[in-house]
Amino acid sequence: MLALGERLVSRGHDVVLQTWAKWQEYVEAGGMRYAPAGEYQVFPTRDKPLKPYAAVVRAAREMAPLVDSVAPDVVVADILTLAPALAGEVAGVPVATVIPHVYPVGARGFPPYALGARLPRTALGRAGWNALRRPVGSGERRGRDELNETRRRLGLAPQERVHGGLSDRLVLVGTYPQLEYPRAWPAHVHVVGPLLWEPPFATTDPPAGSDPLVVVAPSTSQDPEQRMLAAAVAGLGRARVRVVATWNRRPPPTPLRAAANTRLVEWISYSKSFPGAAVVVCHAGHGTLVRALHSGAVVVAVPVGADMGENAARLDWAGLGVRLPGRLVAPATVRLAVTRALEQPRYRERVSSVSAWSADHDGPTRAAELIEALGGGIAPFRVKDRA
Repeated sequence: MLALGERLVSRGHDVVLQTWAKWQEYVEAGGMRYAPAGEYQVFPTRDKPLKPYAAVVRAAREMAPLVDSVAPDVVVADILTLAPALAGEVAGVPVATVIPHVYPVGARGFPPYALGARLPRTALGRAGWNALRRPVGSGERRGRDELNETRRRLGLAPQERVHGGLSDRLVLVGTYPQLEYPRAWPAHVHVVGPLLWEPPFATTDPPAGSDPLVVVAPSTSQDPEQRMLAAAVAGLGRARVRVVATWNRRPPPTPLRAAANTRLVEWISYSKSFPGAAVVVCHAGHGTLVRALHSGAVVVAVPVGADMGENAARLDWAGLGVRLPGRLVAPATVRLAVTRALEQPRYRERVSSVSAWSADHDGPTRAAELIEALGGGIAPFRVKDRA
């Protein structure tokens, strides 16, 4: 959202971005106006039970005064933030949805999203996944009914379609088309490329030498024991590579001993460190994954949770890197995966093609153009986001 908002500002638009207070500095530095988002309970607990979508109803109602005061020409909402989308719809404003990862809507023959399974190669495999569409569809319909109750409480008409939280006018998918399985795309859904952004940070110099550089970039939210980081530091310390590894301000429970070929630091700039890397070892969070591909680095993906399994499966399917299941992570397996990533030319060739595509296709610019079209070509106009 910050990348998109900054690009809209650069194109002459007035952007109001509503989000949590910790992002205010970056919102304002990007030339946008900051609006605080409510920070309160979202999920039910034993002490504070909530009916489905109760927090969304509350947030949408609290946002109404902001929408009225800003009078936006377009509302742009993240896929996970239904409140601004519903508030915009109540106000009669066109709504766009940003999906900052691969498209999560299934299709015939596809494995269920986030399961971490690859697209099948055979008709038998497709038939197996199709057999699961009935229970998956039941869950989707239950979600539709719960969302329709939310819509009713806000005075909006019910919807027949599932995935009703996505706009039916404009959906912006912020990933690489090379990571998307072939499908018939709805006319209003556009794969624009990644919306890359990171906070500013200093350059981190790698160890001296000419051996290939490997950057180890663990998740900031998963793997609390830093198992992948520990395995990578131990395993790559004995390999003919140079290593920059970060613990991302989440110190491992046991201090790590870095070899002479390894620089272990608290934090790094991915945009400055990845371009010099031959390989990036990560948990396959989408932002880290696409930043590595944008920089031309082959990825060793070690998924451990959230949508990481899905991202790693797409990476493997596209031939852009090596997938190492989190349950198998160890010094030897990380070293073998990195060796494979370095020694197989096909990975480098495929990544180079994606990096070249990225250089010619700016995701925020394409997304801004589509938002402008949704707003009727009005310039300047106001856009309200919630990151």
